Amino acid sequence: MPDPIRVLLIDDHVVVRVGYRRLLEAQPDIRVAGEAATAREALDWLRQQEAAATEPELVILDLGLPDLGGVELIRRLLQRQPRLRILVFTMHREPIFATQALRAGALGYVTKSSPPEVLIDAVYRVAARRQTISPDIAPDLALALISPPEKPLAESLSPREFEILRLLLEGSSPEEIGTRLSISAKTVQNCHYQIKTKLGARSDIELTRIALRAGLI
Repeated sequence: MPDPIRVLLIDDHVVVRVGYRRLLEAQPDIRVAGEAATAREALDWLRQQEAAATEPELVILDLGLPDLGGVELIRRLLQRQPRLRILVFTMHREPIFATQALRAGALGYVTKSSPPEVLIDAVYRVAARRQTISPDIAPDLALALISPPEKPLAESLSPREFEILRLLLEGSSPEEIGTRLSISAKTVQNCHYQIKTKLGARSDIELTRIALRAGLI
């Protein structure tokens, strides 16, 4: 038999990770090699595996992590290990989140409202380096990609800019965002200005309205 697919699970809810593990390891050719509750735990775990030459092939991650956002984590994971395959498994059904996750390098995007068999099928497809989207959001995502109201936010912002905007909308200060993303508060402020320029927002109120229309809020 071929070697099983080695998976790293990243989700801050222990009960959810237990459910993942049971579902995945019921398949004879999938093995959960590690778990993490935060982005930093995941990056630390990967460093340890690199030292032991036992890196996972596939990462399943939630976007709603308590430290780094999932989109930023995707970017950092692929910087460390470009051959990693990443599958997002999240409650976020809005097309803007799927668009940004895929732009950051994820190969799959599945919502947590999907049946278990959709997740399992997505694992196999992503492991084979095939892109996959859960059926419940695929039509909305297709419409968003051709809909003018969604296009500026979905396509204009880089994954880093998207994460900064998301944190700003949550009410985080530039200092707090800088700490979470390991950048300076000045860089956050500059990025804030660039985001408004790219989206044609003359004020933070207008920026919030754009984000609301795009489903980010």
